[in-house]
Amino acid sequence: MLEGFDPKAIENESLRQVVIYLMNQVEILSAKVAELSEENQRLRDENNRLKGEQGKPKITANKPRADLSSEKERRQSKPRNMRSKQAKIPIDREVVLTVDREHLPADAVFKGYEDVVVQDLEIRTDNVQFRKEKYYSKSQKQTYLAALPAGYHGQFGPKVRAWVLAMCYGGQMSEPKILEFLQTAGLQMSAGQLSCMLIKDQEVFHEERAAIVQAGLSSSPWQHLDSTGTRVNGHNQHAHVLCNQLYTAYCTLPSKDRMSMLRVLQGGTDPVFRCNDLAAQLMGQLGVTDKWTSSLPTLLPHDQDLTENELDEVLDKHLPKLGINLRKRVKEALAIAAYRTQTTYPTVRLLLCDDAPQFNWLTEELALCWIHEYRHYKKLIPRFAHHCSLLQDFAKEFWKLYHDCLAYREHPDAEQAVALEAAFDQLFGEKSGYQALDECKKRTLEKREALLMVLSHPEILLHNNPAELGARQRVRKRDVSLQARTPEGIEAWDTFQTLVATAKKLGVNLFHYVLDRILGAHALPSLATLIGEQAQLLALGSSWQQGP
Repeated sequence: MLEGFDPKAIENESLRQVVIYLMNQVEILSAKVAELSEENQRLRDENNRLKGEQGKPKITANKPRADLSSEKERRQSKPRNMRSKQAKIPIDREVVLTVDREHLPADAVFKGYEDVVVQDLEIRTDNVQFRKEKYYSKSQKQTYLAALPAGYHGQFGPKVRAWVLAMCYGGQMSEPKILEFLQTAGLQMSAGQLSCMLIKDQEVFHEERAAIVQAGLSSSPWQHLDSTGTRVNGHNQHAHVLCNQLYTAYCTLPSKDRMSMLRVLQGGTDPVFRCNDLAAQLMGQLGVTDKWTSSLPTLLPHDQDLTENELDEVLDKHLPKLGINLRKRVKEALAIAAYRTQTTYPTVRLLLCDDAPQFNWLTEELALCWIHEYRHYKKLIPRFAHHCSLLQDFAKEFWKLYHDCLAYREHPDAEQAVALEAAFDQLFGEKSGYQALDECKKRTLEKREALLMVLSHPEILLHNNPAELGARQRVRKRDVSLQARTPEGIEAWDTFQTLVATAKKLGVNLFHYVLDRILGAHALPSLATLIGEQAQLLALGSSWQQGP
């Protein structure tokens, strides 16, 4: 009964404000009680485990969980193209089927053919016994043996190795299932041999991945970035996904702090540190006080790169009282300054990501994801019908503004940009009376510049879905394989997931590409080359300097 109460029915303004205040307190206290109940249960479970007992079992409810995704709203603006699949099917052979003449009437007239395309697959072994010529030179005391064809080494041929890589990383099949499939097809292979085939001797592909990252960063001044958890030999690490519409690259690191983000943007290499005017500005933004900011230029060489060990030696010697957190911020400022002022590696000018703090100040400009921003509002669970109505009305206005920004991307206009800025300020600056909603709106308003970056750069997207979809592939890999056991194994995960995702974006057949590289034929152009060619055709970032 109380949940359905509408304070608008109260005529007395003072009384109405009191009731609105009390309703907001109920919302705040209800959320706090739920939060404390969950925390209390976690503490009780942990206490029981410490005593050798079991905690409360996790039994999922029959009702669906709260959906924080905004895919439904985003897809409303996504165009749908219905295309025939048969037009893409290559014909391997043609068979003419005839009608039995005995069943034809005398006046039957031939009218041509009716085509029916049937897809089929033939899986069979191709075991080869190579008889290698062998010569011995008595004078040289040396044996001469015929070499195996390119791509052949060990007990398994290039096609087996290519299919294994395609099934594991492209098809997301587990190693036991791949092994079962190969044994069903007639191959004799052990689990250890399969594991080595997936991880060992992949230097050629690791080099391809490095080239993809550099070409992808060069293809556009703006990039997407996101992270997801991953396990390496029982330890929690983080898989970082860097991408745009032409490529997707994976880089797994122990942490997801700002220094790790810099490593990702530099292809996984360790950052260097540079003291210059930009570093002084960044230290102020990162919260380093003037006391330390003013003393560092006298201790460090100006505009010269230092390794982390060299920087640590200077800080240990001259600034021993610099606290751990301040020391971290100083290093971040110097590393970002070195990254943004260097010219040897492609530099990202704008990063499109979520609102995690580690992304701040990495690049000159930052754009935030609208889809991710709306998740904060989906977490609100109002108890009163009046608050539910306010939240629903706000959601309609939020997605209307989102779609208006999408329309602006297609046809940028200076007057429309001003109108969208005004609409943004009105939507997020106007108070509704629902305190939890108004607090969310206030936080969104503080991100105004990053959320409206599309008005300055209409070539960028309004969401970070490319990176989040890439992260989802790592989650699927984690579900199938649980974890990588060695650094070599997680490097293989990063490399081949990069190849799989990039090949898909470029329309390259993964199996053919991997087989070509295993054979050493290089008949197919590298993915890095294709990224460069596609970037020129699409002219990514062509309106970067123009603005609206």
